[in-house]
Amino acid sequence: MSISTVTSEALQAKLRQLLPSQQGFGTDLSASDTIVPIIDLTQAAEGSSVPQYLQTALAFGSNTGFTVSNATSTIVSNTGFYRVIGTASLKPSAGSNRETLFQMNDGVSTIKLWELEIADSSDANPVAVTYDFTVFVNTGVSLTATASSKCIMAGSTRQVADVNGVLVNPVGFSPQ
Repeated sequence: MSISTVTSEALQAKLRQLLPSQQGFGTDLSASDTIVPIIDLTQAAEGSSVPQYLQTALAFGSNTGFTVSNATSTIVSNTGFYRVIGTASLKPSAGSNRETLFQMNDGVSTIKLWELEIADSSDANPVAVTYDFTVFVNTGVSLTATASSKCIMAGSTRQVADVNGVLVNPVGFSPQ
């Protein structure tokens, strides 16, 4: 085993920043060529005990339902990550296209995230499609759902993480 002295001012400054109690420690850092395994038994190293699919579960008190028909409605305007789940249904009609869509708007521009459209037709069957996606809503941004005449967007939203990515568990659930 050999021990080497490390005289990097950048490393010493980082050590003083991360370990303020060591600022008066006057010796140089040292390094060894011996591998010493370190097992971190803290909660931070453990990670979440909740699998991702359970963490995004729909739950009473966690979800906000919505139904949109022949209108546009803002369904999320608070920051964070949201799961959006539901069904879009369209009834064809001669002479006009039918559409349902999700859009995001920042007050200046709008982007389309998801759309279901059916061309005008008197002999087409009604269409129903499910959707389930996660969206990030930043400050000043909103998520809207639009359904044209004879169309329905029905579903719910659930915040799964805040704007910083900190997971939000379903209401009433606390991991052991």
